[in-house]
Amino acid sequence: MGKVLDRLTERLAHGPLHFTLIDPDKSPGPKAAAIARGAEALGSDAVLLGGSTGISPEKMAEVARALKTSAGLPVIIFPEGEGSLTREADAVLFMSLLNSRNLDLVIRAHVKAAPAVRAMGLEPIPLGYIVVAPGMRVGAVGEVDAVPREATRLAQGYALAAEFLGMRWVYLEAGSGAPAPVPVEMVRAVREVLSIPLIVGGGIRTGLDARRLLDAGAQILVTGTVTEEEGLGNGFRAILDEVRRSRGR
Repeated sequence: MGKVLDRLTERLAHGPLHFTLIDPDKSPGPKAAAIARGAEALGSDAVLLGGSTGISPEKMAEVARALKTSAGLPVIIFPEGEGSLTREADAVLFMSLLNSRNLDLVIRAHVKAAPAVRAMGLEPIPLGYIVVAPGMRVGAVGEVDAVPREATRLAQGYALAAEFLGMRWVYLEAGSGAPAPVPVEMVRAVREVLSIPLIVGGGIRTGLDARRLLDAGAQILVTGTVTEEEGLGNGFRAILDEVRRSRGR
């Protein structure tokens, strides 16, 4: 494992984690830096940098530098494409969009990006990315056959396939701005069959959302829209409170 994955795996041994998703298009350098400082103080464990389509390497580099100089959290690229890569970050989610109809997003883009990832010295974190209905913009852009919200066995199959292919994390994604998170029944079913960490993101806006997902077996929660809409307000703080509470159990 690499340094970032080692660090986060060690922290996972003590309880669930939280990642703060920052979109460099919506949160330029100073704003991103303020979010990262506040998130770190509240107990978030890493920053995921990405989210928009058409992000330039220059913008990614600018925001990554701001994050690295303002907070001690690892900066992990949440890639939209090759333009998302910057050597200013620590690591990149080397993720396959498993339920996409577009083979570029399953493997072909990875073939093109792998030499750049190595040349930049980024730590790749292999991840199986599974979009669950409604999917929102990532579902449309990613050309996915979204996993229906009641299709727990299908979600289990995708997650197990990711593990059997050697991926280190599985990510269940309802889509940024989704009206509701991934169903707790699906999270519970996937957790029951999986032996690698399970990430859940999309539609998590309240402490109650976080508590239900954590109780169902989510090990890493990702939030982005709540900070874009409310900043580091009550919703974000309540989510972090639940993550910290779970660590204390």
